[in-house]
Amino acid sequence: MEFLTGLLIRLGSTAVAFWLATLLIPGITLDTASATEAVGTLLLVAVIFGVVNAVLQPIVKTVGCGFYLLTLGLIALVVNGLLFLLTSWIAGEAGLPFHVDGFWPAAVLGALLVGVVTWLLGLLLDRE
Repeated sequence: MEFLTGLLIRLGSTAVAFWLATLLIPGITLDTASATEAVGTLLLVAVIFGVVNAVLQPIVKTVGCGFYLLTLGLIALVVNGLLFLLTSWIAGEAGLPFHVDGFWPAAVLGALLVGVVTWLLGLLLDRE
């Protein structure tokens, strides 16, 4: 039961982070007619983002290990921005009204904001 609770907390915090990204970052849009549709869309986008990160990020880190060392980890901003853009593309293909205009600055800043907000909410909500 703890696993499911933790998963739901992470999913909710990621959805909140995406919602804040749509409010704060120009170029990230959520075109929904109702609050219920917005919540459902944000939850689905959070699931897509989680799957994309879980599947691709370890592969990219393993293959690009030299780039991470060479750039002292700054390449992670580029990688996270590309994964954020991929999430937007998958959401669009799935018919979800979530869109990121481009790599810079929307995708990079969006990925950065989602990462920071998810981390902060995880600190606050993952109390055992």
